Amino acid sequence: MRPVFQPGEVSQRLNKLPQRDHESLRSTYERMLEKGPERFQVKPAGVPAMEHLYEELPNFREVLDDVRRQIALCEDSRDPLEITPMLLLGPPGVGKTHFARQVAQLLGTGMGLVPMSSLTAGWILSGASSQWKGARPGKVFETLVDGPYANPVIVVDEIDKARGEHAYDPLGALYSLLEHDTAKAFTDEFAEVPIDASQVIWVATANDERSIPEPILNRMNVFEVQMPDADAARTIARRLYTSIRTAHAWGERFDAEPTAEVLDRLAELAPREMRRAWMTAFGNARLDGRGTLQAKDLPPAGGAGRKSPIGFMH
Repeated sequence: MRPVFQPGEVSQRLNKLPQRDHESLRSTYERMLEKGPERFQVKPAGVPAMEHLYEELPNFREVLDDVRRQIALCEDSRDPLEITPMLLLGPPGVGKTHFARQVAQLLGTGMGLVPMSSLTAGWILSGASSQWKGARPGKVFETLVDGPYANPVIVVDEIDKARGEHAYDPLGALYSLLEHDTAKAFTDEFAEVPIDASQVIWVATANDERSIPEPILNRMNVFEVQMPDADAARTIARRLYTSIRTAHAWGERFDAEPTAEVLDRLAELAPREMRRAWMTAFGNARLDGRGTLQAKDLPPAGGAGRKSPIGFMH
């Protein structure tokens, strides 16, 4: 267990609030005191089995190797798990966000997602002052205070698409959050209470690094993730077929393995479209009374969505 804030500081803030004002802020302080400051600090007892991830994410081998090394460093020691912030560069659909989810699942910790492409304000990470109408805490505060973990994975998705409005810089908070020492006392602008964000595992994703400030790049391990080759795409399609088939009772009506012809067709699709294509094919085959999927069961070219680079599902 690890405290992520000091209850005494929260109590002081709460006692100073006017009785009839700042109801949202009052509710936040009361919730913090009710939940208490202790959160689980997840640490693997040893280097976990990762063979399935190397098979599922063949184009993330370099990143997986780095995660494995850092887990090994804290094995059999009193040191907490410490993962250097990472930036995953690659084309849309290559599996960057999916990889982050798999890392969170591997470590057994939670995950917070910050989609920078859909921002409408610059304070999504750091919160907005309670003086503003409709203000609320930022994503870092919410993930640590409302969640059960002191070291969750927080994904800054499409960091290269962050856009500041007026004087607000959506990435401004990252300058301190990505530094271990300053992250220990990160202050959300809404709550104005320091929280310990030093154990957060940061994963940022981007298509292009040119719009990312150099000081942020310098704080992260940068990995360029390539698109899977044809063999890897077939493997992804086959694994997806198996997962869909085994996840549904109706899957027993279909062959354990798809045909080579169908696999070849699926491997040409963007992975975001693979699941929909498989579901269409399963349905068409069922209507035709067959347990074997055929190429004609698949959506027509372009019918499952616009074609994009081969990769993994988000």
